[in-house]
Amino acid sequence: MHKACFLSLACMSGAIDLAAQEIIRLPDEDRWLDADFEEVYRIGSLAGEDWEQFGSVRKVGFNEAGQLYVFDGQADRIVVVGSAGEYLRGFGRRGEGPGEFRNAVAVAVFRDGRVVVADSGHGAYQVFGADGVFERMVRMGSGGGVRIVTDLLPGPMSESVFSAIGGRTLSFSWSRDSGPDDAPPHASRAIERLLLAGDVVERDTVAEGWLPPAGEPPSIDVGGAQMRFPIAPQTVFGPRMLPGVLPDGDVVFSDSTAYAIKVARPGEGVWRIIERPFWPMPATDAVTEAEQRRRLRVLAATPDDELPQSNFIPRSPEEIRRRARERIANLEFFDEVSVVRDLKTTWNGRIWVQRHGEEPGDDDGPIDVLTADGRYLGSFAVGTTEMPAAFGPEGLAAFVEEDEFDVRVVILKRLPEGLN
Repeated sequence: MHKACFLSLACMSGAIDLAAQEIIRLPDEDRWLDADFEEVYRIGSLAGEDWEQFGSVRKVGFNEAGQLYVFDGQADRIVVVGSAGEYLRGFGRRGEGPGEFRNAVAVAVFRDGRVVVADSGHGAYQVFGADGVFERMVRMGSGGGVRIVTDLLPGPMSESVFSAIGGRTLSFSWSRDSGPDDAPPHASRAIERLLLAGDVVERDTVAEGWLPPAGEPPSIDVGGAQMRFPIAPQTVFGPRMLPGVLPDGDVVFSDSTAYAIKVARPGEGVWRIIERPFWPMPATDAVTEAEQRRRLRVLAATPDDELPQSNFIPRSPEEIRRRARERIANLEFFDEVSVVRDLKTTWNGRIWVQRHGEEPGDDDGPIDVLTADGRYLGSFAVGTTEMPAAFGPEGLAAFVEEDEFDVRVVILKRLPEGLN
């Protein structure tokens, strides 16, 4: 076993003794599943109704009635769709007041239909009732220095959401009520439960995820003060922090380069580890150079109007490409290629785990379906299905795609019994 992989498995959680952790080892032989899912409906079209002309689909989710919630990040609006794909209601808009979004970046939909929106512009979590009516704001509070917002995952009850330090960054902002040295760098990538009962969010650590060794987190200049990020950026091929929430309130996550899915419980930490014998390959010079060439090919094939544009300083396509080539030339690589690339949990507690593909930089590999008690149900072969953007009740799953006109389309499908 490689050194980094050994460390990632050894540093599971300080919350409980390793001897109390149940380790379940699954076979390495794949058993292929049929991905011929029944399509229920699809929404999103230039020729459709005004409400379904999505500028961007940043997040989707379900309530227990099977109604679909679509957050259009460009319109700053949440649309609710019925079981036949019909429009039910919409709420939210860009603005400064309560119930309006200054910079909405993350959304969580609870089973009862209530919604929480992380609005970094307001520095608060906005809570909406099941009818879409604004209820209240819960301040994010001062973490000190640079505040990072990652994805929100709804808990089984509507009093809390979960978020992972070291997960994919959705926004960062400077907390004005803190000084440059108030927040020390994180020592782990923790999964936190965010309690929303009061005026200010309360944070409860559910599990400590492994934080790979790295240099000092970067800092930015804000009004002459050096504001330090609480965590260093992830390196290419490095282990991603990928969390999911189970119906009973337990969380599952992947934090290592190996295939090791951890199950943790609030107040107890990690108590079960599900493994498959897939190990990370070394990130040799040949591997890293091939990845740099792949990224350059992707950049060259990207049309000018699809290049990522800064929200603060508009730049010409030539300048964007030049800066992108410089970043690719100076990429920092982890010393191994992580096996697990995505993880999601279903309505009934299944765990979908996506591995890397044939190339080290390919995220679209086979998708395994596991149970929280450690059973392997099978895998979807490469190209047979994408990872769903969200899972709902009664086997519903939402997929987000783009049509031939680059319009965002949400496709609702029904999964076979047992996979959801």
